[in-house]
Amino acid sequence: MPAIHFTEDAFKKAIQSSQPVLVDFWAPWCGPCKALGPTIDSLSDLYQGKAVVAKINIDDVPELAVALEVSSIPTVKIFKNGAEIESFTGAFPQSKYQKVLEANL
Repeated sequence: MPAIHFTEDAFKKAIQSSQPVLVDFWAPWCGPCKALGPTIDSLSDLYQGKAVVAKINIDDVPELAVALEVSSIPTVKIFKNGAEIESFTGAFPQSKYQKVLEANL
């Protein structure tokens, strides 16, 4: 199941969840973002019902990217109860994201 594509409003609502919310900040012109895409979709499958896994195209919401200090992509941020609990800049193995998700379920 592919990750959800968030709008800014959906993002602001979702990060208030008591479940972990993993958000991949990406853009269609970004090669490393494309390489990370299957990992994000796999996480979406693995954590269905336990965590929210989503993507935000920074070209669609540049103000949000600036507000969240996303200065390089891909950037993956994990939120819970409205707070950012982890941030990764660059593409990493799936296990690195899973470790944070598991610790916050």
